[in-house]
Amino acid sequence: MNTTRFSYLRKEKSTGNICHSIPAKATRLLLLLVVAFAGFACSKEEAVPGETPAVKEETAKQYDVPFKNVPATSDIAMYEVNLRAFSSAGNINGVRARLDEIQNLGINVIWLMPIYTTGELKSVGSPYAVRNYMQVNPAFGNLEDLRLLVKEAHSRNMAVILDWVANHTAWDHPWIQNPTWYTRDASGNIISPQGMGWTDVADLNFSSQALRKEMIKAMKYWVLEANVDGYRCDHADGVPTDFWKQAIDTLRNIPDRDIIMFAEAGKKELFNAGFDLIFGWDFYNKLKEIYNNNTAASGLTTVHINDYNNVPGGSHILRWIDNHDDNAWEGTPISFFKGQQGALAAFVLAGYMGGVPLIYNGQEVGNPTQLSFFNNSTTKINWSSNPGTLTEYRKLMAFRNSSNAVKRGSVQTYSSNDVAAFKRTDGNEEVVVIVNIRNNTINFQLPSTLASTSWQNALTNESVALSSSVSLAPYSYLILKK
Repeated sequence: MNTTRFSYLRKEKSTGNICHSIPAKATRLLLLLVVAFAGFACSKEEAVPGETPAVKEETAKQYDVPFKNVPATSDIAMYEVNLRAFSSAGNINGVRARLDEIQNLGINVIWLMPIYTTGELKSVGSPYAVRNYMQVNPAFGNLEDLRLLVKEAHSRNMAVILDWVANHTAWDHPWIQNPTWYTRDASGNIISPQGMGWTDVADLNFSSQALRKEMIKAMKYWVLEANVDGYRCDHADGVPTDFWKQAIDTLRNIPDRDIIMFAEAGKKELFNAGFDLIFGWDFYNKLKEIYNNNTAASGLTTVHINDYNNVPGGSHILRWIDNHDDNAWEGTPISFFKGQQGALAAFVLAGYMGGVPLIYNGQEVGNPTQLSFFNNSTTKINWSSNPGTLTEYRKLMAFRNSSNAVKRGSVQTYSSNDVAAFKRTDGNEEVVVIVNIRNNTINFQLPSTLASTSWQNALTNESVALSSSVSLAPYSYLILKK
């Protein structure tokens, strides 16, 4: 796989407008047509009658020096922060106080969940109901707090990306005054995203060019004013792909910037819009199925191959065993993967078979409690719990980050029903990973290419001489290198 970020062609588009005078009779006819069509429903991609004029963009200077060490996509080790659960204060400064711990975990990209001012009308407390895209939620701090967090993260060679919510806004967002910017029903009423159950937000209509311009302006704001390094784009499948291309092209045309764009989406066409990463739900769901339904470990190979079909060079799939949605609504890795050791084994598979690994805050200390993100009274993470789990995560991440074979090498699989086994190769470097995904001891018969070979344990550097088989304790794993 390519070791550099996938490069995208940037095409400049004409923004000139041509205005013509309209005779009075034609004007009256036009108004009648507008009224006649006002009752029709508007979709995100339909032409919208009565379009609000586009807002002229203002130029802004870059605050501080752009970060020069944004990692290539294959080198990313990502960490998701739920500000409300991360610290007792539940704010940006609480994150800044633990930057050393995040760095020591082997992280080079921090993803902050939404930091923006949220709505009050129809609110359920979600940070994804944005009322002002260009203001830090006072509960989390202010612009200066964010700037300081970004600056100190950069000084530790960590990029910072923000969670971006383009699909919808809070009901009391000022944009509501422009009804053509929103999806409406047959009676002209603004509606929530259909089929999602998100009653606290109003669905945006991206056929409005004025909306697009304001949304991109807001995305540029944080890059220029806070020096952030990109975005994780919420529900990206719900927003037209051509908008994402327009937005990403604009962001990547900011001078001297390397922008990370990460889509919460499964559509591979989003790579063509410029995204570096999309979600790998199939791999995550297959992992849960293997652990909970006793299905064959070899099924992971099929999912991995399918995930990477038609993925452009340099682009990648996100791999995880925990994130804010799964944790809040379904359960923790401890419950899904049968305890601390089972969760560690699952992370080895997610982090080593291929793709970009994600760690959700608290996962590294084996946090057993689900974390809400809907209000500041959520359970706070106990950072002193399970120090042995933290030590193991540090070892796993340190070796992954040092190994080109793990990050971008080819994959050869040897999996059985109960053991996931594979070899990653890059040039002369080889890494073998063998994981018991059952809660009982397994005697795994090695393939002839591995039998009677000599290796080093990748986590301890001890010499390992393989015979014809290896005995694996419940949920144990063996990572070998040479």
